[in-house]
Amino acid sequence: MNIELAILLAVAAVWLTAGLVADGLPDAGTARGLRRRTALLVLLAGTGVAAMAGVAAVALSTTDAAADQALRALALPALPAAVVAVATTRRLVRLHRGARAFASAPHTPAPPALRAAAAHPLLAMPLQVAGLLTLPATVTAAGLAELTGPTMLGLVLTVAVLAGATIGVRHSLRHDRLATRAVTVLRAGRVPTGPGPAPVSRRSAPASGVL
Repeated sequence: MNIELAILLAVAAVWLTAGLVADGLPDAGTARGLRRRTALLVLLAGTGVAAMAGVAAVALSTTDAAADQALRALALPALPAAVVAVATTRRLVRLHRGARAFASAPHTPAPPALRAAAAHPLLAMPLQVAGLLTLPATVTAAGLAELTGPTMLGLVLTVAVLAGATIGVRHSLRHDRLATRAVTVLRAGRVPTGPGPAPVSRRSAPASGVL
């Protein structure tokens, strides 16, 4: 395995794992589960951004061919990675703080306001798009297919745009559904009972600020 492929595989693994964790974030059943998943996601997002920044730093400071090729290959996921660094990480930290407020009662069902915040498109979408955009470069580096020609690159970009739009619409719909439920529960002032996604009482109202 060459160095370029190893770098791309590692970066792709981090982003794809982060995308999977982010997709299941709103499904956390308890405040403790939400807090743990959010902490893991902060770690994965930070690792992904740091890895790409490290590749860029090495490529710009040396004449290493493998690092230079890896940097060119990571040009596509650079934009969603920047969104993660600027917006997603900040939202994750706020979400973690909201979940940490329930540390004294870790088995408390995750409040609807926090679940809605966990479903915000700016959390999962940039992570998943970044992971998606690392795949073409990884496939090319592995020698499975040549995706660097003008025609193939245009096809890859088209597929990436369509996939990104689909991911964005999916997360937007889920966020709207959970946010509507959170507002309804908050207005009703109901306390969670029974299994499944639980309403939040009026004492948990400050958590709505993370939507």
